[in-house]
Amino acid sequence: MSRVTCWLLLAWGLLSMPAQAAGFEVITASSRLEGGVYRLNARLEYHFSKPALEALENGVPLTIELEMEVRRRRSWLWAETIYSLTQRFKMEYHALSRQYLVNNLNSGERRSFPSRNAALDFMGQINGFPLLDQGLLTSNEKYEGALRAALDIESLPAPLRLFTYLSDDWRLTSEWYTWSL
Repeated sequence: MSRVTCWLLLAWGLLSMPAQAAGFEVITASSRLEGGVYRLNARLEYHFSKPALEALENGVPLTIELEMEVRRRRSWLWAETIYSLTQRFKMEYHALSRQYLVNNLNSGERRSFPSRNAALDFMGQINGFPLLDQGLLTSNEKYEGALRAALDIESLPAPLRLFTYLSDDWRLTSEWYTWSL
C-alpha cells in the first residue's frame, strides 16, 4: 500500500469518526450520611456545542446550573419534591491571561484554570456537598436524591438570547439522575 493511500485511509477514518455530541451528563451521583447531614458526591461531564464554545472564546460568560432535589417516594403517585437547591457556576475566558475563570455564584469562590478542560473537570466534581440535614426527613419514609445540569440561557446577553431560543445547539441539559437517599 502506498503512503498516499495510507494517509487517505487515515484521513477518511478520522473524518468518519462521530463527533462528541453536545450535551451534559451526570455520570454518577450518591450521598452519604455524615454527622447528621446528607453529603452529595457526583461526577458530571459537560460537552458544549460549537456555537457555545465560540461564544465562550469570544468573551461571553456561560452559566451552568446544577439542580438538586430530594424527593419522597410514594407508591401510587409520582415522587414529591420536598427540597430543592440550585448551585450556579459562571465560566468565562479571559483572552489576555489565556485563563478560564469559574465563579461559584452561590459561595462567591472564584478559581482560574489554564485550560477549558481543567475548568470543566473542576465543575464536574462534587465532593461532600452538604445536601440536606437528616432532621428534615421523616423516618420510615423512602427518599431519593435527584441531580441534573443545564446551561442557563437566560443569563446570556440579550442580543444572543434570541438566537439561543431558536437553536438546539444551546439547549444543553442533562437528564435527571436519581439515587436512593
